[in-house]
Amino acid sequence: MNNSAANTGRVLWAGLRALLVLTVVCGVLYPLVVTGIAQVAFPGRANGSEIEDASGKVVGSALIGQRYDLPLKEGEETAAPDLKWFQPRPSNGLGTNSVNTRYAIILSGATNRSGDNEELIQWVTDAKAAVVRDNSTAGHTVRPSDVPADAVTSSGSGLDAHISPEYAKLQVHRVAERNRLTVAQVDRLVADHTDDRILGFVGEPRVNVLELNLALRELVAGEG
Repeated sequence: MNNSAANTGRVLWAGLRALLVLTVVCGVLYPLVVTGIAQVAFPGRANGSEIEDASGKVVGSALIGQRYDLPLKEGEETAAPDLKWFQPRPSNGLGTNSVNTRYAIILSGATNRSGDNEELIQWVTDAKAAVVRDNSTAGHTVRPSDVPADAVTSSGSGLDAHISPEYAKLQVHRVAERNRLTVAQVDRLVADHTDDRILGFVGEPRVNVLELNLALRELVAGEG
């Protein structure tokens, strides 16, 4: 019996020592080494791909979208979009941010509805009508056929920070009118903030909405 107890004690002590060693190696040393390498090699990505405004204040992440809405009025359940800004893809998961100074995530996820779901079809139909209405100006009419898919559908995560160049260009006339800029100025702004495919063939051209709106704000301030 004494031998059995001694053997059990040795096994327990060996297991405890293994636990302590693995805790130090895997739970302390490894995370510190990986974090250190990431901070040296990829500091921006390691810290969340943060975006700063002209004053150096962090206003969001290049990887997470933001909404640009007017303040919620009494009796409203959904805030109206602030049409002086470029608008992101539809999403119920993005925190409201109309001045680019803060950001918040409410939830993440897609609609999980099939393409023939009547409710989803109605959402897309209503969204397309709103895009046509909001982006048509006195001298420019948006046609339903002009509206790209990303203007009326959310991404898989619901947090997409980018829109297609087509959707950005569709908004140019409205943004120019609301901010008293020329169409050429805003069009050039979109062109300057359009990213090509990664390595020339991966993914699709895209526009980061937060970066574009920060540039827009600087342009408006410069014109003022």
